Amino acid sequence: MILLPTGAPRVVVLTGAGISAESGVPTFRDSGGLWEGHRVEDVATPEGFDRDPVAVLRFYDARRRAAASALPNAAHRALARLEGALGESLLVVTQNVDDLHERAGSRNLVHMHGELRRALCVACNARPRWSADLEDRPPCPVCGRRTLRPDVVWFGEMPYDLDRIENAVVACDVFVSIGTSGAVYPAAGYVALASAFGARTVELNLVPSDAVVPFDESRAGRATEIVPAWVDELLSGS
Repeated sequence: MILLPTGAPRVVVLTGAGISAESGVPTFRDSGGLWEGHRVEDVATPEGFDRDPVAVLRFYDARRRAAASALPNAAHRALARLEGALGESLLVVTQNVDDLHERAGSRNLVHMHGELRRALCVACNARPRWSADLEDRPPCPVCGRRTLRPDVVWFGEMPYDLDRIENAVVACDVFVSIGTSGAVYPAAGYVALASAFGARTVELNLVPSDAVVPFDESRAGRATEIVPAWVDELLSGS
């Protein structure tokens, strides 16, 4: 049973790789710490990009093409349906760089780790929408310099919109974590922050995570099954 405050709840949903895995988007990082056979240090750090920019651009070009062929699943659609009911009272914060939430219909959304379908210009800091490959070093549409890289937050870089996220977490009535291990900060600290400010915390994951602060409720299972069920319960007030 989900216990909610009276009136429309303010809900923050944090999503991770687990929500997109059932759409065929690989989680990339395996138990050995490799991303599709690559060391994280080589493809997900500024230093790796400086050492071999072509290899890094080729890696993200492949990820962009793979994500474009994936389709939103029932979990993405359920969150879009929840937004349709709650409006701006719902904020989805995703650690994912795919656009499956948007294609499912979510609009009140923060990509804290950036987006595959954007590029970042190192020269002028523009973040243009982008769907083509970057390996051939095309010019920035804003400044014209050939200094584009993926608009993906790498290890050692600051995630996007942290103030907006923190303010929403502090003010929410319900905080939900979906498909994430809760091991990477700052996202890993949001359950503790929400709990400290009185929110009810819920985890929906394939297996329970090892969160330092336990969730009020934890449900294990496939995202395509447990997320729609949770949304149904929330909307029915049961």
